[in-house]
Amino acid sequence: MNVIVVGSGIAGLTAALHAHEAGHRVSLVTKGALGDGCTGFAQGGVAGVYGPGDSAARHAADTMAAGAGLSDAAAVDVLVDDAAARIAELIARGVAFDRAPDGRLLLGREAAHSHARIVHAGGDATGAAISLALVAAVRHTSIDVTEHAFLVDLLMRDGSVHGIRTLVDGRLVERETDAVILATGGAGHLYAHTTNPLGTTGDGIAAALRAGAAVADLEFVQFHPTILVSEPAFLVSEAVRGEGATLIDDEGRRFVFDTHPDGELAPRDVVSRAIARQAAAQGSPVRLDATMLGAARLAERFPTIDRVTRERGFDWAGEPIPVTPAAHYLMGGVVTDLDGRTTLPGLFAVGETARTGVHGANRLASNSLLEGAVFGARAAAALSDPHPPFRSRNRSASPRLADQIRDRSDRVRQRGGHEGFTRAALQRLMWDDVGLLRTEDGLARAIDVILAWQADAVAPATVAEHEDANLLLLAAETASAARNRTASVGAHYLEAPRLERV
Repeated sequence: MNVIVVGSGIAGLTAALHAHEAGHRVSLVTKGALGDGCTGFAQGGVAGVYGPGDSAARHAADTMAAGAGLSDAAAVDVLVDDAAARIAELIARGVAFDRAPDGRLLLGREAAHSHARIVHAGGDATGAAISLALVAAVRHTSIDVTEHAFLVDLLMRDGSVHGIRTLVDGRLVERETDAVILATGGAGHLYAHTTNPLGTTGDGIAAALRAGAAVADLEFVQFHPTILVSEPAFLVSEAVRGEGATLIDDEGRRFVFDTHPDGELAPRDVVSRAIARQAAAQGSPVRLDATMLGAARLAERFPTIDRVTRERGFDWAGEPIPVTPAAHYLMGGVVTDLDGRTTLPGLFAVGETARTGVHGANRLASNSLLEGAVFGARAAAALSDPHPPFRSRNRSASPRLADQIRDRSDRVRQRGGHEGFTRAALQRLMWDDVGLLRTEDGLARAIDVILAWQADAVAPATVAEHEDANLLLLAAETASAARNRTASVGAHYLEAPRLERV
């Protein structure tokens, strides 16, 4: 079978390698260079190694609890049951996870985990180690790799996906195939502040939407609690808090306990909202205090963070450092079954592009790399049967908005008060109205403005214009999904209606 994998993070690379090893003819197409994307920036590690008193069942329970009861139990069971095999595979492919002198894997703990079960590499450079190993493995195969190719759309025939249209060096190039595996990552650049690298603009999800695939749970956007208050955005791993660091206000008080009994180790959505509220109340950033760990331990366990903080003028071993939340991970995406199949025959989705059901309303830390490895392998194994009928298991797709655009955009024009479209304007709108703290009025305003921008949009030609079109589409779907979910749950949090803006 001919297979095209789009994307080269852990999910795409794993899918490509497994498909190749199963005898398929594999082409891998990626937007940037091979290995670019979010995987290489992951710090914390891979959850799924269980020590004394821990088990896959406990991992599953923690995942379900973090997901606020909306995780798919069957998908969570698949995740934790396949964890040992996928971590062993990463080791076999050359990932040197950190070990104790006696050879045991060192295990870290992060927020909302009941046990230390997270393997890491290079202290806080797990994603980079994984990306390097998997890229090297792909380079040593006959997998055909095309770099710097932008996914424009999926090619459809008789309701099935049979290829992709890409933009390469300013030229449109079509490739036909028997199956497509989307592994294009999330959409962090919907927001003014994000941990995601440039280019994370939801291209695969947008292409799937245009082709008619079911997409769900876009309202669940995870904001990482601790980003260093310094440009460009730099994530300070949750594992730092797992080692004992604390979050303090301007008086040195551990304020997160006001919100949750687990304090700094509460689920990410809880901690992020507590930080946002406290920072607003005191008019300055909150601080992460890791001084109790000492300079030697910080340098050994978190060498990347230690280096970057010092390069930016912070001595985190001697004083607390300022932190703030930023958009980090999309729990929703293209709806799949347990083997990565979407609602379109011939189309698979894996990694952050997919809505597997694992994360529910809030992702448990260090489950993302594991999900990419587990479901990337499963999608490759399912290629022999890519066309069975499949329907969304638990939730319907986000509502389509095309029929609303004309009426609502006309209303916005008549009322006035919105600026013309730029990517920065969209990102500010999403941050203000579809971010950490949402209101009914804010969501309604965001939808009106986004749809007015869509109505005025022209056909994209360049990569940047295609990215903007994708972000506009996903912004409309995300804001609409958030407005349709009328109760707060997990990462979707509604506050009292805000006053009308003057």
